[in-house]
Amino acid sequence: MSEANAQISSVAFSVIVWRYSTSDFTPENFICCRLIVQYKPERYRSHGQVTHFRGFTCNWGLWIVVNKAIADYLSSNGYMDALEAFKKEADMPGEVERKYGGLLEKKWTSVIRLQKKVMELESKLSEAEKEFIEGAPTRGKRSPTEWIPRPPEKYCLSGHRAPVTKVIFHPVFSVMVSASEDATLKVWDFETGEYEKSLKGHTDSVQDISFDQTGKLLVSCSADMTIKLWDFQNYECIKTMHGHDHNVSSVTFMPGGDFVVSCSRDKTIKMWEVATGYCVKTFTGHREWVRMVRVSPDGSLIASCSNDQTIRVWAAASKECKVELRDHDHVVECIAWAPDVASSAINEAAGADNKKGAHAGPFLASGSRDKTIKVWDVGTGMCLFTLVGHDNWVRGVVFHPGGKFIVSASDDKSLRVWDTRNKRCQKTLEAHQHFCTSLDFHKTHPYVISGSVDQTVKVWECR
Repeated sequence: MSEANAQISSVAFSVIVWRYSTSDFTPENFICCRLIVQYKPERYRSHGQVTHFRGFTCNWGLWIVVNKAIADYLSSNGYMDALEAFKKEADMPGEVERKYGGLLEKKWTSVIRLQKKVMELESKLSEAEKEFIEGAPTRGKRSPTEWIPRPPEKYCLSGHRAPVTKVIFHPVFSVMVSASEDATLKVWDFETGEYEKSLKGHTDSVQDISFDQTGKLLVSCSADMTIKLWDFQNYECIKTMHGHDHNVSSVTFMPGGDFVVSCSRDKTIKMWEVATGYCVKTFTGHREWVRMVRVSPDGSLIASCSNDQTIRVWAAASKECKVELRDHDHVVECIAWAPDVASSAINEAAGADNKKGAHAGPFLASGSRDKTIKVWDVGTGMCLFTLVGHDNWVRGVVFHPGGKFIVSASDDKSLRVWDTRNKRCQKTLEAHQHFCTSLDFHKTHPYVISGSVDQTVKVWECR
């Protein structure tokens, strides 16, 4: 190979390292070599540089374009000697047309992007194959209390035009609702993956959503400082509640459905009467933005978490703060009450036995920007144990309906399934391309849903 031709090969493909040995052969090298072989295959094959390629079919129309792109690259980067040698070898008279400017770099970027996608899909396929090999978990081999979400996702649902902030299941029907920073709520069928309806009315990011126990009413809150009540049977907004002085960050129904509770960046928690839309109680005590509010299953306690790094538990009837939980080192993003069936696993994890006496609860889990999940005995104010493993903020936490697991969502783009008894991460799902913001576990069906800053909602089947 002449010195000029060697310079062409070196310069035109300087974005990669082209090695001649087959031991260093990669898909990128293959593409590079294929370009050169088809530009002048007989010249380079005769020198023994590319002897391990067989069966190339030359599409000369395509490779004329490639040659012109290479010529443009050489010209635009000042390699004039190499350009003249290349044009002579490739039989390219005249000047290079401007329409080929930057084409080589664009095509190479596309190749790298596609190769990355191929690798991601191969990884997902490999994970799926592992799940179905002999002896892998299946529903027939495991109790429903042990079913956990497993890859790949059943559906990846697109439609929102901004990050998804919240996802929840309907308590009765096979639908779910997602909320987004695009100011809309979307209704989806989680069994078919079909989009059903958009609910519009908010003028800023929708932060949280909640169903009453019957599923007939849906409540939403927004950065527009309002709370909206929706009739879910006809998808109409029937009431808008005003009273917070800043972003309303979370909302939930009280058991029975007669009241909703909200919290806000204005540092307060408010209780609203559904029938009238009036604020009937205001809870004060947090020193910073209140991030989330959740009501205990029996409705007697309200838990809230805040930027002040604390969790407060309030008596719903008296507005009294019963306990303040302190142990996180950063903003507490999310909380979840443990179901009664989780008590046994939590006590075992906490090391309680007959001699020490079991913790009575009730129990609460919290997720924080300190990357940890903590489980608390609200009755005593004790942190019973801490789950460590996420690499970024924890944005969502739910208990498995069977009580044996905790599932979390994080800004590290993953969902993690934690075995409560041994306090270890049992499963990690590389769930989204961006931060995971929310998740929900269906109470009676084997599904988990997740939402993300990547604007998608994913449905995960449990087995």
